[in-house]
Amino acid sequence: MNLAKLKPGEKGRITGIGAIGPLKRRLMDMGVLVGEEVKVIKVAPMGDPIEVFIKSYNLSLRKKEAEGIAVEVSE
Repeated sequence: MNLAKLKPGEKGRITGIGAIGPLKRRLMDMGVLVGEEVKVIKVAPMGDPIEVFIKSYNLSLRKKEAEGIAVEVSE
């Protein structure tokens, strides 16, 4: 499953980052790391962007970026 498929209020643990190059570096610099807990706060009406809570701050990601982040749903 990827981060873009989580619904608002759902939590997941990051299991992989499919991005490469500068995008992967930027995501990692923002705290998107394997093993981190992430919670979807809200999704814009058209599905883009997606606001998530990670490492005690809110982060807004494009849907395309979120699709490249593999997550495991957690309770």
